[in-house]
Amino acid sequence: MDHDIEKAPEAPFTRRHALRVAAGILAVGAVPLTAPRAAARSADVCTGGYDAEFEAALAEADAQVPAEEIRGLPPELGPGRYTLPLRRRFRVSARYGIRGDWLAGHHTGIDLAVPRGTPVYAVGAGVVVLARWSGAYGNAVTVRMRDGHYAVFAHLSRVQVQQGTRVRTGARIGSSGASGRATGPHLHLEIRARRGYGSDIDPVRYLARRGARLL
Repeated sequence: MDHDIEKAPEAPFTRRHALRVAAGILAVGAVPLTAPRAAARSADVCTGGYDAEFEAALAEADAQVPAEEIRGLPPELGPGRYTLPLRRRFRVSARYGIRGDWLAGHHTGIDLAVPRGTPVYAVGAGVVVLARWSGAYGNAVTVRMRDGHYAVFAHLSRVQVQQGTRVRTGARIGSSGASGRATGPHLHLEIRARRGYGSDIDPVRYLARRGARLL
């Protein structure tokens, strides 16, 4: 799949670079250590993080999905059992883990900038735990997957599945948008090792280990 990376890889930091930085600091004064982090954000990103109402609704809905629902999913064989959430060109507008003012202290997912209305697909088979307005996440779909991880697809313009629905890998679950606390149209993909906020893991590595390379 074609995709755009935020920026080209940086050249190695040499002694010449260090001297230039030192000269700049002497000339204009100390620079806040958070300044480079702030520059990592672009126009189409999330501006919210933890949302107590959403987390409470997710916990309540998750308790209503019995384990039998997961065990009853059709088997998926081979290394291609997972897929990508988008099938068109995208731009990474905010990477996973960048520091910021989120409650977790970092960006808990990856933001993929695409036009509003771009189809969004389930990355793995599972059961839809929640499919509704989700506070800071906007219109969102949360899927509990076979391996116990949770995939959150946020800021959608349209939700096309219902709570309790079993979805196969690659099933369309909605369309991208900018609902909730977002500065522009994009898909926020978040993978959680457990249901609760703060259990997030790197979605790029998670998918790559399962045969789906996002980057």
